[in-house]
Amino acid sequence: MATDKISIRGIDTPVSRIALGTWAIGGWMWGGPDDDNAIKTIHRALDEGINFIDTAPVYGFGHSEEVIGRALEGGRREKVVLATKLGLAWTDDQKVYRDSRPERVRKEVEDSLKRLKTDYLDLEQVHWPDGKTPVEDTAAELEKLRQEGKIRAIGVSNFSVANMDEFAKNAPLSTIQPPYNLFERVTTERDILPYAKTHDAVVLAYGPLCRGLLAGKMNKDTTFPKDDLRSGDPKFQRPKFEHYLAAVEDLKKIAEKHGKNILALAIRWVLDQGPTVALWGARKPAQIDGISEAFGWSLSAEDKREIGAILNRHVPDSIEPDFMAPPQRD
Repeated sequence: MATDKISIRGIDTPVSRIALGTWAIGGWMWGGPDDDNAIKTIHRALDEGINFIDTAPVYGFGHSEEVIGRALEGGRREKVVLATKLGLAWTDDQKVYRDSRPERVRKEVEDSLKRLKTDYLDLEQVHWPDGKTPVEDTAAELEKLRQEGKIRAIGVSNFSVANMDEFAKNAPLSTIQPPYNLFERVTTERDILPYAKTHDAVVLAYGPLCRGLLAGKMNKDTTFPKDDLRSGDPKFQRPKFEHYLAAVEDLKKIAEKHGKNILALAIRWVLDQGPTVALWGARKPAQIDGISEAFGWSLSAEDKREIGAILNRHVPDSIEPDFMAPPQRD
Protein backbone atom coordinates (compact mmCIF):
# COMPACT_ATOMS: atom_id res chain seq x y z
CA MET A 1 0.00 0.00 0.00
CA ALA A 2 1.22 3.51 -0.83
CA THR A 3 1.67 5.36 2.44
CA ASP A 4 4.19 8.08 1.61
CA LYS A 5 2.23 11.34 1.29
CA ILE A 6 2.73 15.07 0.81
CA SER A 7 0.51 18.10 1.41
CA ILE A 8 -0.50 20.51 -1.36
CA ARG A 9 -1.40 24.05 -0.36
CA GLY A 10 -5.16 24.58 -0.69
CA ILE A 11 -6.07 20.88 -0.55
CA ASP A 12 -7.05 19.44 2.84
CA THR A 13 -6.20 15.81 2.05
CA PRO A 14 -2.50 14.84 1.80
CA VAL A 15 -1.81 13.09 -1.51
CA SER A 16 0.11 9.93 -2.24
CA ARG A 17 3.55 10.70 -3.64
CA ILE A 18 2.71 8.55 -6.62
CA ALA A 19 -0.26 9.77 -8.63
CA LEU A 20 -2.03 7.91 -11.41
CA GLY A 21 -1.30 9.58 -14.75
CA THR A 22 -4.08 9.03 -17.28
CA TRP A 23 -2.84 10.26 -20.66
CA ALA A 24 -2.76 6.71 -22.03
CA ILE A 25 -6.26 6.02 -20.71
CA GLY A 26 -7.58 8.64 -23.12
CA GLY A 27 -6.19 6.58 -26.01
CA TRP A 28 -4.95 9.45 -28.16
CA MET A 29 -1.33 8.86 -29.20
CA TRP A 30 -1.37 5.58 -27.26
CA GLY A 31 -3.06 3.25 -29.73
CA GLY A 32 -6.71 3.96 -28.87
CA PRO A 33 -8.81 3.59 -25.70
CA ASP A 34 -9.67 0.46 -23.72
CA ASP A 35 -12.30 1.61 -21.26
CA ASP A 36 -12.89 -1.63 -19.37
CA ASN A 37 -9.22 -2.01 -18.60
CA ALA A 38 -8.94 1.70 -17.84
CA ILE A 39 -11.63 1.54 -15.16
CA LYS A 40 -10.07 -1.59 -13.66
CA THR A 41 -6.71 0.21 -13.65
CA ILE A 42 -8.14 3.17 -11.73
CA HIS A 43 -9.76 0.87 -9.17
CA ARG A 44 -6.54 -1.10 -8.81
CA ALA A 45 -4.59 2.10 -8.17
CA LEU A 46 -7.05 3.12 -5.45
CA ASP A 47 -6.74 -0.34 -3.87
CA GLU A 48 -2.95 0.15 -3.82
CA GLY A 49 -3.33 3.34 -1.80
CA ILE A 50 -3.05 5.87 -4.63
CA ASN A 51 -5.45 8.72 -3.82
CA PHE A 52 -4.25 11.21 -6.45
CA ILE A 53 -5.34 11.12 -10.13
CA ASP A 54 -4.03 13.49 -12.79
CA THR A 55 -5.83 13.97 -16.11
CA ALA A 56 -6.54 16.58 -18.80
CA PRO A 57 -9.25 17.26 -21.40
CA VAL A 58 -6.79 16.79 -24.26
CA TYR A 59 -6.12 13.20 -23.16
CA GLY A 60 -8.42 11.61 -25.72
CA PHE A 61 -10.30 14.89 -26.28
CA GLY A 62 -12.38 14.51 -23.15
CA HIS A 63 -12.34 10.73 -23.07
CA SER A 64 -9.90 10.28 -20.19
CA GLU A 65 -11.99 12.58 -17.98
CA GLU A 66 -15.18 10.75 -18.93
CA VAL A 67 -13.67 7.36 -18.04
CA ILE A 68 -12.42 8.68 -14.70
CA GLY A 69 -15.87 10.10 -13.98
CA ARG A 70 -17.40 6.67 -14.51
CA ALA A 71 -14.70 4.93 -12.49
CA LEU A 72 -15.25 7.19 -9.46
CA GLU A 73 -19.00 6.66 -9.24
CA GLY A 74 -20.41 4.82 -6.25
CA GLY A 75 -18.75 6.83 -3.50
CA ARG A 76 -15.16 6.79 -4.73
CA ARG A 77 -14.96 10.48 -5.67
CA GLU A 78 -14.61 11.76 -2.12
CA LYS A 79 -11.66 9.44 -1.51
CA VAL A 80 -9.67 10.90 -4.40
CA VAL A 81 -7.76 14.13 -4.97
CA LEU A 82 -8.60 14.93 -8.57
CA ALA A 83 -6.33 17.06 -10.75
CA THR A 84 -7.02 18.14 -14.31
CA LYS A 85 -5.73 20.79 -16.69
CA LEU A 86 -6.86 23.41 -19.19
CA GLY A 87 -5.36 25.68 -21.82
CA LEU A 88 -5.23 23.31 -24.79
CA ALA A 89 -7.92 23.40 -27.47
CA TRP A 90 -8.28 21.35 -30.64
CA THR A 91 -9.77 21.52 -34.09
CA ASP A 92 -12.29 19.07 -35.58
CA ASP A 93 -9.41 17.12 -37.07
CA GLN A 94 -7.66 16.90 -33.68
CA LYS A 95 -4.96 19.52 -34.21
CA VAL A 96 -4.06 20.74 -30.72
CA TYR A 97 -3.14 24.34 -29.93
CA ARG A 98 -2.77 26.56 -26.86
CA ASP A 99 -5.65 28.72 -25.65
CA SER A 100 -5.80 30.10 -22.10
CA ARG A 101 -8.07 33.10 -22.68
CA PRO A 102 -10.31 33.76 -19.64
CA GLU A 103 -13.47 32.70 -21.45
CA ARG A 104 -11.78 29.46 -22.47
CA VAL A 105 -10.57 28.89 -18.90
CA ARG A 106 -14.11 29.12 -17.52
CA LYS A 107 -15.56 26.89 -20.24
CA GLU A 108 -12.91 24.23 -19.69
CA VAL A 109 -13.57 24.12 -15.95
CA GLU A 110 -17.30 23.70 -16.54
CA ASP A 111 -16.71 21.00 -19.16
CA SER A 112 -14.30 19.10 -16.89
CA LEU A 113 -16.76 19.19 -14.00
CA LYS A 114 -19.40 17.57 -16.21
CA ARG A 115 -17.12 14.92 -17.66
CA LEU A 116 -15.66 14.03 -14.26
CA LYS A 117 -19.15 13.99 -12.67
CA THR A 118 -18.14 16.23 -9.78
CA ASP A 119 -19.02 19.69 -8.49
CA TYR A 120 -15.45 20.71 -7.66
CA LEU A 121 -11.91 20.09 -8.86
CA ASP A 122 -9.20 19.62 -6.24
CA LEU A 123 -6.48 20.94 -8.56
CA GLU A 124 -6.80 22.82 -11.85
CA GLN A 125 -3.60 23.34 -13.85
CA VAL A 126 -2.71 25.36 -16.94
CA HIS A 127 -1.36 22.71 -19.29
CA TRP A 128 0.99 24.92 -21.37
CA PRO A 129 1.60 28.70 -21.33
CA ASP A 130 -0.36 30.60 -23.97
CA GLY A 131 1.98 33.13 -25.54
CA LYS A 132 -0.95 35.10 -26.95
CA THR A 133 -2.83 35.57 -23.67
CA PRO A 134 -1.35 37.57 -20.78
CA VAL A 135 -0.45 35.20 -17.96
CA GLU A 136 -2.13 37.49 -15.45
CA ASP A 137 -5.48 37.21 -17.29
CA THR A 138 -5.43 33.42 -17.12
CA ALA A 139 -4.41 33.46 -13.46
CA ALA A 140 -7.05 36.02 -12.49
CA GLU A 141 -9.85 33.94 -14.03
CA LEU A 142 -8.63 30.82 -12.23
CA GLU A 143 -8.57 32.74 -8.96
CA LYS A 144 -12.20 33.76 -9.54
CA LEU A 145 -13.10 30.12 -10.03
CA ARG A 146 -11.24 29.21 -6.85
CA GLN A 147 -13.13 31.87 -4.92
CA GLU A 148 -16.36 30.45 -6.33
CA GLY A 149 -15.47 27.02 -4.93
CA LYS A 150 -15.26 25.26 -8.28
CA ILE A 151 -11.55 24.57 -7.82
CA ARG A 152 -9.56 24.26 -4.61
CA ALA A 153 -5.98 24.73 -5.75
CA ILE A 154 -4.19 26.02 -8.83
CA GLY A 155 -1.11 24.77 -10.64
CA VAL A 156 0.80 25.18 -13.89
CA SER A 157 2.57 22.79 -16.24
CA ASN A 158 5.49 23.42 -18.59
CA PHE A 159 5.87 27.03 -17.36
CA SER A 160 9.10 28.98 -17.11
CA VAL A 161 10.13 30.72 -13.90
CA ALA A 162 9.31 34.10 -15.47
CA ASN A 163 5.81 32.92 -16.34
CA MET A 164 5.29 31.53 -12.85
CA ASP A 165 6.37 34.81 -11.27
CA GLU A 166 3.75 36.67 -13.32
CA PHE A 167 1.12 34.04 -12.62
CA ALA A 168 1.68 34.08 -8.85
CA LYS A 169 0.97 37.81 -8.69
CA ASN A 170 -2.66 37.04 -9.49
CA ALA A 171 -3.33 33.56 -8.06
CA PRO A 172 -1.75 31.26 -5.46
CA LEU A 173 0.41 28.68 -7.18
CA SER A 174 0.31 25.31 -5.39
CA THR A 175 1.85 22.93 -7.91
CA ILE A 176 4.21 22.86 -10.89
CA GLN A 177 4.15 20.02 -13.41
CA PRO A 178 7.29 19.60 -15.55
CA PRO A 179 8.73 16.57 -17.33
CA TYR A 180 11.19 14.96 -14.95
CA ASN A 181 13.01 11.67 -14.99
CA LEU A 182 16.54 10.29 -15.02
CA PHE A 183 16.88 11.10 -18.72
CA GLU A 184 15.04 14.47 -18.75
CA ARG A 185 16.23 16.44 -15.77
CA VAL A 186 18.31 19.50 -16.66
CA THR A 187 15.64 22.21 -16.83
CA THR A 188 13.68 20.92 -13.85
CA GLU A 189 16.75 20.68 -11.61
CA ARG A 190 18.10 24.05 -12.70
CA ASP A 191 14.86 26.06 -12.57
CA ILE A 192 11.73 24.27 -11.34
CA LEU A 193 12.82 22.47 -8.19
CA PRO A 194 14.55 25.54 -6.70
CA TYR A 195 11.45 27.64 -7.46
CA ALA A 196 9.16 25.06 -5.85
CA LYS A 197 11.26 24.87 -2.70
CA THR A 198 11.34 28.66 -2.38
CA HIS A 199 7.61 29.14 -3.01
CA ASP A 200 6.13 26.18 -1.07
CA ALA A 201 4.93 24.43 -4.22
CA VAL A 202 4.87 20.71 -4.99
CA VAL A 203 6.43 19.40 -8.21
CA LEU A 204 4.28 16.87 -10.06
CA ALA A 205 6.82 15.07 -12.22
CA TYR A 206 5.32 13.78 -15.43
CA GLY A 207 6.99 11.06 -17.48
CA PRO A 208 9.06 9.64 -14.57
CA LEU A 209 9.56 6.44 -16.60
CA CYS A 210 10.44 8.42 -19.74
CA ARG A 211 7.57 6.98 -21.77
CA GLY A 212 8.38 3.40 -20.76
CA LEU A 213 12.11 3.57 -21.41
CA LEU A 214 12.82 3.27 -17.67
CA ALA A 215 10.44 0.36 -17.20
CA GLY A 216 13.28 -1.87 -18.42
CA LYS A 217 11.24 -3.91 -20.92
CA MET A 218 12.51 -2.47 -24.21
CA ASN A 219 15.34 -3.75 -26.35
CA LYS A 220 17.10 -2.69 -29.56
CA ASP A 221 14.39 -4.36 -31.66
CA THR A 222 11.49 -2.51 -30.02
CA THR A 223 9.52 -0.44 -32.53
CA PHE A 224 6.56 1.95 -32.28
CA PRO A 225 3.63 2.52 -34.66
CA LYS A 226 3.15 5.91 -36.26
CA ASP A 227 0.28 6.85 -33.92
CA ASP A 228 2.51 6.19 -30.88
CA LEU A 229 4.02 9.31 -29.29
CA ARG A 230 7.42 7.64 -29.11
CA SER A 231 7.71 7.36 -32.88
CA GLY A 232 8.50 11.09 -32.88
CA ASP A 233 10.67 11.16 -29.75
CA PRO A 234 14.39 11.53 -30.57
CA LYS A 235 15.32 9.26 -27.66
CA PHE A 236 13.67 6.33 -29.41
CA GLN A 237 15.47 6.86 -32.72
CA ARG A 238 18.71 5.07 -33.54
CA PRO A 239 21.54 5.43 -32.66
CA LYS A 240 20.37 7.39 -29.57
CA PHE A 241 17.97 4.62 -28.60
CA GLU A 242 20.83 2.14 -28.11
CA HIS A 243 22.66 4.61 -25.85
CA TYR A 244 19.62 4.96 -23.60
CA LEU A 245 19.12 1.20 -23.51
CA ALA A 246 22.76 0.77 -22.41
CA ALA A 247 22.18 3.27 -19.59
CA VAL A 248 19.10 1.31 -18.50
CA GLU A 249 21.11 -1.90 -18.30
CA ASP A 250 23.67 -0.27 -16.01
CA LEU A 251 20.95 1.36 -13.89
CA LYS A 252 19.40 -2.06 -13.37
CA LYS A 253 22.55 -3.12 -11.50
CA ILE A 254 22.07 -0.34 -8.95
CA ALA A 255 18.42 -1.30 -8.52
CA GLU A 256 19.42 -4.93 -7.95
CA LYS A 257 21.68 -3.91 -5.04
CA HIS A 258 18.49 -2.83 -3.25
CA GLY A 259 16.51 -5.87 -4.36
CA LYS A 260 14.46 -3.64 -6.69
CA ASN A 261 13.83 -3.36 -10.41
CA ILE A 262 14.69 -0.43 -12.66
CA LEU A 263 11.13 0.88 -12.54
CA ALA A 264 11.20 1.22 -8.75
CA LEU A 265 14.64 2.87 -8.97
CA ALA A 266 13.41 5.45 -11.49
CA ILE A 267 10.44 6.42 -9.31
CA ARG A 268 12.49 6.44 -6.10
CA TRP A 269 15.02 8.76 -7.75
CA VAL A 270 12.27 11.28 -8.53
CA LEU A 271 10.86 11.08 -5.01
CA ASP A 272 14.31 11.63 -3.48
CA GLN A 273 14.83 14.94 -5.29
CA GLY A 274 12.59 17.17 -3.18
CA PRO A 275 8.92 18.13 -2.79
CA THR A 276 7.90 15.80 -5.60
CA VAL A 277 5.07 13.54 -6.71
CA ALA A 278 5.70 11.03 -9.51
CA LEU A 279 2.93 10.58 -12.08
CA TRP A 280 2.68 6.87 -12.81
CA GLY A 281 1.03 6.36 -16.19
CA ALA A 282 -1.00 3.18 -16.65
CA ARG A 283 -3.86 1.88 -18.78
CA LYS A 284 -3.95 -1.78 -17.71
CA PRO A 285 -4.26 -3.16 -14.15
CA ALA A 286 -0.98 -5.07 -14.47
CA GLN A 287 0.81 -1.77 -15.07
CA ILE A 288 0.05 -0.83 -11.44
CA ASP A 289 2.27 -3.69 -10.28
CA GLY A 290 5.35 -2.47 -8.51
CA ILE A 291 4.04 0.83 -7.11
CA SER A 292 4.67 -0.26 -3.53
CA GLU A 293 8.30 -1.11 -4.42
CA ALA A 294 9.09 2.61 -4.70
CA PHE A 295 8.29 3.24 -1.03
CA GLY A 296 10.15 2.48 2.16
CA TRP A 297 13.73 3.06 0.98
CA SER A 298 15.99 5.77 -0.44
CA LEU A 299 19.01 6.03 -2.67
CA SER A 300 22.32 6.63 -0.90
CA ALA A 301 24.78 9.35 -1.80
CA GLU A 302 26.97 6.66 -3.38
CA ASP A 303 24.00 5.39 -5.43
CA LYS A 304 23.42 8.90 -6.74
CA ARG A 305 27.08 9.28 -7.68
CA GLU A 306 26.97 5.98 -9.59
CA ILE A 307 23.77 7.02 -11.34
CA GLY A 308 25.37 10.31 -12.36
CA ALA A 309 28.38 8.48 -13.76
CA ILE A 310 26.15 6.12 -15.77
CA LEU A 311 24.20 9.00 -17.28
CA ASN A 312 27.35 10.93 -18.12
CA ARG A 313 28.87 7.87 -19.76
CA HIS A 314 25.94 6.81 -21.93
CA VAL A 315 23.80 9.94 -22.47
CA PRO A 316 25.94 12.99 -21.65
CA ASP A 317 23.75 15.31 -23.73
CA SER A 318 20.32 15.28 -22.15
CA ILE A 319 17.50 15.55 -24.71
CA GLU A 320 14.63 17.51 -23.20
CA PRO A 321 11.11 16.60 -24.46
CA ASP A 322 10.65 19.78 -26.52
CA PHE A 323 9.05 17.78 -29.33
CA MET A 324 5.92 17.46 -27.17
CA ALA A 325 5.17 21.19 -27.08
CA PRO A 326 1.90 22.07 -28.86
CA PRO A 327 1.82 25.13 -31.14
CA GLN A 328 0.42 28.52 -30.29
CA ARG A 329 -2.98 29.28 -31.80
CA ASP A 330 -3.13 31.10 -35.13
